[in-house]
Amino acid sequence: MARIFSLISGMLLVITLGGCTVKYSASGASIDPEAKTVNVRFIENRAPQNNPTLSQKVTDKLRMKILSQTRLTQTNEANADYEFKGNITGYSVSNAAVTQIDKPATARLTITVNITFVKRVGDKKGYTQSFSRSQDFNANQTLPEVESGLIESITPQLIDDIFNRAFANW
Repeated sequence: MARIFSLISGMLLVITLGGCTVKYSASGASIDPEAKTVNVRFIENRAPQNNPTLSQKVTDKLRMKILSQTRLTQTNEANADYEFKGNITGYSVSNAAVTQIDKPATARLTITVNITFVKRVGDKKGYTQSFSRSQDFNANQTLPEVESGLIESITPQLIDDIFNRAFANW
């Protein structure tokens, strides 16, 4: 009798838990179970000042992050389950700190990207948002001297912000 009771209890437990789905991933990404594809469109550079390689870098890094940290596959179809499109809208250098004699001590490169994220599955709650990140550098240096290093430092931060806004529900 006890054996039958434990067998029935075990079957009920399996049936009950079998109907539950929880979305976990090592990256913390929350992706609808129905979602299979993503289309990361080329992110155009529309900033008045710009770096000619920045669009390609931002687009490639966003694609790589999504493909490496989710189960989604990249497609170029217009009806992908998730879609990212956007523009680089800002690329500027400003003074971050000045000395006592009104000479810049530190300069700052700021990059701004406007992203539209479209969800065609699940709750279908996408977003349109601007993301901006900066990096300071010594004002005694020129932008061409430090530009590639600054871009390599700023781009991953922007990509993390875009990814987290889309998949981490922050």
